[in-house]
Amino acid sequence: MSRQMQEPTFLILTALAARPQHGYGIMCDAELISDGRVRLRAGTLYAALDRLQADGLVAADREEVVDGRLRRYYRLTDDGAAALAAEVERLRRRAEAAAARLGPAWLGGAQGASPAV
Repeated sequence: MSRQMQEPTFLILTALAARPQHGYGIMCDAELISDGRVRLRAGTLYAALDRLQADGLVAADREEVVDGRLRRYYRLTDDGAAALAAEVERLRRRAEAAAARLGPAWLGGAQGASPAV
């Protein structure tokens, strides 16, 4: 049984699944993916990127200088894509189990309406 992926890791890997990105791009994408619920701070992001690189899930892609500042881009590795796919599948199974237990009255009915008891 695989361990649940922490949310910052999930958001970082998801952000990088589309394309290589620099740190600020990852932070913006993570906020977008989470519907504004999660705002990664720079310290959290770069500590996670260091760990993800050490684990082989993320790799440095390229560096460029923009306005005199170094911008490092990161990319998802094949192992990172596999880990993200496994987590997506784990979450899908959990969501399906919850949906099955809630039933169509909750999922297909009017928003905010609860089933008759």
